Amino acid sequence: MSKRHFDTKAKWEMSYKGIAFLATPTPFRHLGFFPEQASHWDFIEAKIKKRIQTEKRPVKFLNLFGYTGVASLFALRGGAEVTHLDASKQTLKWAKENQKLNADIADGPMRIIEDDAIKFLEREEKRGNTYDAVIMDPPKFGRGPKGEVWNIEEMLPKLLAQVRKVLSDRPLFIILTSYATDASSLSLGYALEDAMKDFKGTVEQGELCVLEKSHGRFISLAHTAIWQVS
Repeated sequence: MSKRHFDTKAKWEMSYKGIAFLATPTPFRHLGFFPEQASHWDFIEAKIKKRIQTEKRPVKFLNLFGYTGVASLFALRGGAEVTHLDASKQTLKWAKENQKLNADIADGPMRIIEDDAIKFLEREEKRGNTYDAVIMDPPKFGRGPKGEVWNIEEMLPKLLAQVRKVLSDRPLFIILTSYATDASSLSLGYALEDAMKDFKGTVEQGELCVLEKSHGRFISLAHTAIWQVS
């Protein structure tokens, strides 16, 4: 049987609701975006726009484990001041390319940072920096830029506790997603509920799916939980 080889240098420009981004096959079977997260992108932009329009105050958005930045671009177009963080230098380069594709927000306020998530949050706490909205998609296992080991079963409580410490006095939402096969949306929801127990808001949890059109069936790809204020 012959092996199939993908050209990892080939790139295609795609778009969703006016936000452009690059797709390309990678050795680890990703394309640079996750279509099942489109509902998150819609939610992020709408919630940020509403807060800015109704309260006339800036929104600071933090994307942890931010990957190629599609969620960050929707936050940026919604009017947020964005901080986009990932431990992969190559992935952050990709995020910068994606921002440049969108002329209306190419020069928008988006900090792109290479760092370990926990260490970054600890430094932000010391600096007194806070955020109104956070999205995080922690991997099951990974390593930071200096070899820091990440294991979601051990580190998720610490991550949520540290995120809690950098929230503003009036946070807007937190989105938590996991592709770990042994996770569940209920466990994510309970963890987020515990972390946000001192704030007034609600938690919803569920699955992120794509529709398989030929049979009209939903394919579950990830678990997610969202804390938000109404």
